[in-house]
Amino acid sequence: MKPLLLSIDTATVCSSVALTRGTMNDGHVVASVSLASRVTHSRRLITTIDWLLKESQVDWQQVDGIGIGLGPGSFTGLRIGMATAKGLATAVNKPVIGIGTLDSIGMNCHSSRLICVVLDARKKQVYSCFYRSDKSGMVRRIGEVQALSPQKLAECIGEPALIIGDGINVYKELWQDQLGDVARFGPSTLLYPSASVIGHLACRKLIDGDVDDGSHLVPLYVRSSDAELSLKKKP
Repeated sequence: MKPLLLSIDTATVCSSVALTRGTMNDGHVVASVSLASRVTHSRRLITTIDWLLKESQVDWQQVDGIGIGLGPGSFTGLRIGMATAKGLATAVNKPVIGIGTLDSIGMNCHSSRLICVVLDARKKQVYSCFYRSDKSGMVRRIGEVQALSPQKLAECIGEPALIIGDGINVYKELWQDQLGDVARFGPSTLLYPSASVIGHLACRKLIDGDVDDGSHLVPLYVRSSDAELSLKKKP
């Protein structure tokens, strides 16, 4: 039977939890819950996980691993998600597998165009990464995750592109003005990360034996926090 994974993403205002079997090629979603609100993830994440397992009639003995969205995204959200995943993995003795949050959006999209994932990073920046569908139809990352201004991102796009992610909510008009017909924008279903996709991607890594060392697994912040920047400024 294909591995069963519980996966979590708390990088944005939308917390996502899912149970999945198998990979992107051969898997399916057993159950998933996504909640977009301003309520802190710490107030609902554990109860959501418990509810999902109970409603799916799944106990921890049946779960083969825990997938976690690494980020980038909200620093607080990432820390909550990571702490929860590590705590659960230790408590139930399951492997933990980290997956880039932008990958969970980009690899959930199929397009003949260049795929550009953008998450609002605040401070007039976006977290961004590029993806492309190969000849087999698989979507693959073709660059590194960056934090940059929306204007600078537009300068990096030199071909027809599909822009997806919640950065659209903030900068769509700017990109329309700067890129014109070069840019198309994805639907609301591709605004936020998906724990279901994280589960399928994590399953691939689990099958390949690419399991993370939970004691060393850390969020992908991409840029320094305000506290870190303040420390650097001190003489």
